[in-house]
Amino acid sequence: MKKYLLLAATSLLATSALADVTRHALPNNSTFPISRAVEVSPETTLIFHSGTVPGPVNPDAERGSREYYGDTETQALNVFKRMEDSFKELGVGFGDIIKMQVFLVGDPTMDGKMDFAGFMKAYTKYFGTKEQPNKPARSAFQIAGLAGGPNMLIEIEAVIARPN
Repeated sequence: MKKYLLLAATSLLATSALADVTRHALPNNSTFPISRAVEVSPETTLIFHSGTVPGPVNPDAERGSREYYGDTETQALNVFKRMEDSFKELGVGFGDIIKMQVFLVGDPTMDGKMDFAGFMKAYTKYFGTKEQPNKPARSAFQIAGLAGGPNMLIEIEAVIARPN
């Protein structure tokens, strides 16, 4: 009997921890990899992660050039890797992100339009996958520029929920 009570209590605790974050799917069975909304319980710790920009992918190239940073997809992958390193130090992961804001600079090779498709190629490697199915609420904006220079095309900030 005690074994069953312990098992039930353990199951209840696991359910409680999972219940700290509720992700609401997009309507009409949309497969787009974001949540319509995400809610957290009052007991959840929120971490506001500052914007992350890409580092050089080719440090031998001219500093700040397109070759130095790469295209939007390359920069997004670089940003996600940098975020992953930061998350490890914080004890969280991509599945804990509840809100993401993505700032994309218009790509000069695309007549000044943001490369949303390039960003999404990188994003879908981290969100809505079999390995990491949690999807944040997300916004993406085209902006005029970033402090890093004319060929820096992306910055991502996130709100992370860590159950207590």
